[in-house]
Amino acid sequence: MAIKKNQICAICGNRFTLMEGLFLRDLSDLLKEQVLKTNSYAKESSFICLKDMQKLRLARMQTIIDQDLKVDQDMGAKLQRELEKDTYVITNINDTVYGKRTTGQRLADAVAKFGGSWGFIITFVVILVVWMTINIVHLFGINFDPYPFILLNLFLSCVAAIQAPIIMMSQNRSAERDRFDSENDYKTNMKSEMEIRILHQKLDQLNEVQWPHILDIQKMQIEVLSEIENEIQSLKTNNEPKRDRNTRHPQK
Repeated sequence: MAIKKNQICAICGNRFTLMEGLFLRDLSDLLKEQVLKTNSYAKESSFICLKDMQKLRLARMQTIIDQDLKVDQDMGAKLQRELEKDTYVITNINDTVYGKRTTGQRLADAVAKFGGSWGFIITFVVILVVWMTINIVHLFGINFDPYPFILLNLFLSCVAAIQAPIIMMSQNRSAERDRFDSENDYKTNMKSEMEIRILHQKLDQLNEVQWPHILDIQKMQIEVLSEIENEIQSLKTNNEPKRDRNTRHPQK
């Protein structure tokens, strides 16, 4: 007994059996919305054939994939633009500060470095002790600066007067280096902040949008496999009576 094709597809208009499609009310919300967009006259009781449902699912999958790819490309381009901005270029402090020193600046740094070391203190103490010893005990008959060592006081005052501005010059250079260092840290932090912000946006896009889309696509695939399985079972059921008839009435 032939199965009557009494169902008319709301999309293609062809006739099908009840097993060759589904009603609009049985479809998922996404497919139902897609059918209603293209067929405003469709109703909850409208019949959709399997072939047209496959086309709808494929179109829906392609739309989801295209949307996600476009969002990913836009975010990737935005991240690339942030990476290429000259305002966030990291500079080498050593090349900026120490690479352009003059002879006087190098000399000031060397004097400040030596003046703040134990070598300077020990050397200065030794000179003071030798100076005072020579002038007190008249070593080798030398007595060029008797007590209270007025010449030594003058010498110390001159050293202090010269050493102080030299050390200040070196400190100014250190302050300049600190300023460059702070500015470089600020640029680095800004660059890192923008990159992290865009990466967070990409992660949010992945978690909130793309993962649900992937689940929707997997759901559609499961529906397609279920429909294929049902169609195979239907074909097997329709072929079994024919086999029985051939078995009962073998050809002579």
